[in-house]
Amino acid sequence: MKAEVSQQRSLLELAECDAEISRVEHRAKNLPEQTALENAQAVLREATDRLGAVQLALEDIDAQVKKSETEIDGVRQREDRDRALLSSGTVDAKQLTELQHELDTLQRRQASLEDTLLEVMERREELAADQERELAAIDDLQTSVTDAQRAHETARAEVDQRRHQLVSRRDELSAGIDEALLSLYERQRSRTGVGAGALQGRRCGACRLEIDKGELARIAAADDDEVLRCPECSAILLRVKGSGA
Repeated sequence: MKAEVSQQRSLLELAECDAEISRVEHRAKNLPEQTALENAQAVLREATDRLGAVQLALEDIDAQVKKSETEIDGVRQREDRDRALLSSGTVDAKQLTELQHELDTLQRRQASLEDTLLEVMERREELAADQERELAAIDDLQTSVTDAQRAHETARAEVDQRRHQLVSRRDELSAGIDEALLSLYERQRSRTGVGAGALQGRRCGACRLEIDKGELARIAAADDDEVLRCPECSAILLRVKGSGA
């Protein structure tokens, strides 16, 4: 196949454009800003989970507090009733002894319930403090996530803009290349991922492998408009001045 040097130069630029598009697409799939955002979101989820656990524990504590207060109130009411009976003077000696014994028992029960309630309240204060810390941490983490999201969106927009520029340039280049030459390039690119490369010293710019002396001699003897193929990878081998040839 023959192709004017200007066509080969355009094809080399197209190959370089495709290589840059591949790099941009790789960057789009591996944005450090994406990783930073995912990490920030993961930390926020962990903090939210911790807060949820604390809030559940607080609900359990509040239920215990309510139960203890109800029991203490019941004991106090029973004590008040017994004391009222003692003060009424209407009970006999046996009932008096029984009431006094019951009052002693009720007082011990109340003291035990109040001690338990005090311990529960102290635990509640600890949990409430934990809740406040987690809420403050979540506020900070939400700010971090917002900042990471903004950075990710900016990076994504830059990548998309660059990809759009490259695709537009690719369309322009493709439109100016001979159909047969372009078809050959696209077939090769579909097979190996790289359709063409510049001859760079003794190396093929597509596969980066050195070409033996015999092939180099054949390449050197070929006309400038001859479309050559790399003997190693079959990519179109372009001898374009200024490309490192």
